[in-house]
Amino acid sequence: MDVTRYSNVNELIDQLLLRMKSILGEMLVGLYLEGSLIMGDFDLNISDIDLVAALSADIDDRKFEELQKMHQDFATAHQEWDDRIEVCYITVDALKTVKSRTTMIVNISPGEPFHRVESNKEWLMNWYLTRERSKTLFGPEPKTIIEAISKEEFIHAVGEHAKKWTEYVKDTEHARKKQAYAILTMCRALYAYKNGDQVSKKQAALWVQKQLPEWSSLIQNALLWREEYRNEQVDHEATYPETVKFVNDIIERIL
Repeated sequence: MDVTRYSNVNELIDQLLLRMKSILGEMLVGLYLEGSLIMGDFDLNISDIDLVAALSADIDDRKFEELQKMHQDFATAHQEWDDRIEVCYITVDALKTVKSRTTMIVNISPGEPFHRVESNKEWLMNWYLTRERSKTLFGPEPKTIIEAISKEEFIHAVGEHAKKWTEYVKDTEHARKKQAYAILTMCRALYAYKNGDQVSKKQAALWVQKQLPEWSSLIQNALLWREEYRNEQVDHEATYPETVKFVNDIIERIL
């Protein structure tokens, strides 16, 4: 199916959907595409493919192992996409109660293995974007299975998530790629908090550069670091202090 303007990405998505169906069968209720492929500024060399899979039941240990192996095999067969496929597996029952219930989901995302994780109120902004901004690849429209989330609730969740970055940023000292992610994530958080909408990291970064010219140079560097993430011949620690200052400054502005 031609869901994007990139034929190779469409083929990858088709393959992933077929493999999910072969493992999950009727458990797979819906599959939804989100992220930069929907919001814009998708880069074939560095961007991720972001998917949400809605299920009729929780994933048991056997299905977990089968899906884990599927993702490992997929990364081996498509090495240029290794660590660039993000899929969240969550039940329809959980999606219908995202504001009131904490639940365990299965997730794989860049920098993290295939694992179980708790979906709590911090995930509310993710489900808002899935509901409002995703593209349906298979199954019912997301608004029919995801609990309604107001824009005010979305903005509040963005603020709550941003505050957590006082701790998250500590994990970026030895990896400039992670520092770039932190800087651009905070740009997007500030944009969303001030404008009530989500845009791509690049769009948010350009907006913050204009709003906060004193941070323009660091933000431009973050965009370059993101593109040059394979380059390890850099002094990762040298840029860490300024990254921390930026993250804390944005959090203060949001608060």
